[in-house]
Amino acid sequence: MAPQPAPVGHSKGDYPWWLVALVAIGIVLAVVIIANDIYAQVFRTVFNGVGVTIFVTLVGFALATILGLAIALLGLSDSVVLRQISRFYVEVIRGVPMLVLLFYVAFVGAPGIVAAYNFLTRPLIQAGLSEPVMVRDFSLMWRAIIALMIGYSSFIAEVFRAGIQSVDHGQIEAAKALGLSRYHRFRFVVFPQAIRVIFPPLSNDFVAMVKDSSLVSVLGVSDITQMGKIYASGSFRFFETYSIVTYIYLILTIGLSLALRQVEKRMRGKDRR
Repeated sequence: MAPQPAPVGHSKGDYPWWLVALVAIGIVLAVVIIANDIYAQVFRTVFNGVGVTIFVTLVGFALATILGLAIALLGLSDSVVLRQISRFYVEVIRGVPMLVLLFYVAFVGAPGIVAAYNFLTRPLIQAGLSEPVMVRDFSLMWRAIIALMIGYSSFIAEVFRAGIQSVDHGQIEAAKALGLSRYHRFRFVVFPQAIRVIFPPLSNDFVAMVKDSSLVSVLGVSDITQMGKIYASGSFRFFETYSIVTYIYLILTIGLSLALRQVEKRMRGKDRR
């Protein structure tokens, strides 16, 4: 039997030495954190914000994915009006920096939502059946989550749109000929094929949101970055603090990237079968 050629992209030069180097550096830093009391104290303080970072990322990304899919489906609608609404939303939101959007939602959108709620429930408030909601009752964490949801939904909508449009139109026509409804065509024909195209950029957006979740610290939300800012401002140990902050973020982002890459490889393996 003739020798099989080596798979493209799997030559000896492609061995992940970068990952070996990162793991080695990570181990050295872990030893330093264990052995050095200052680094250990910084790590314990900053690590208290990991739960908030993970919560903001998971909830924000889940909501952004749902909203992004809805916007993408509007953009693929037969209605010109719905398509224009979708395009308008995507172009406007993508053009606003995430930090500006965060401030706008937190200090303009949230008070507007509270005012609208109080206006709609005014009869109940006047009757003593309900209490007016104050702006301070609107959690800063949820304001940040809503801002991330809105900001990322515009990018995710484009990912979904490109993935759905990558499906061969002939297969959709064949599904129509079989009498499948629009929902069943999407569920059984379009989405299973589109997800192979959608997953890689969607996973990249997920990793990016882990990093952008650090922006919530400007609102005082106690995530990793905010805990680092508080410790550094009180101890003036900026080098140690932000080295630990960087270390934790790298663990989260690189670990998540490697896990998602394995999922992507498994998806490709199933396709080859």
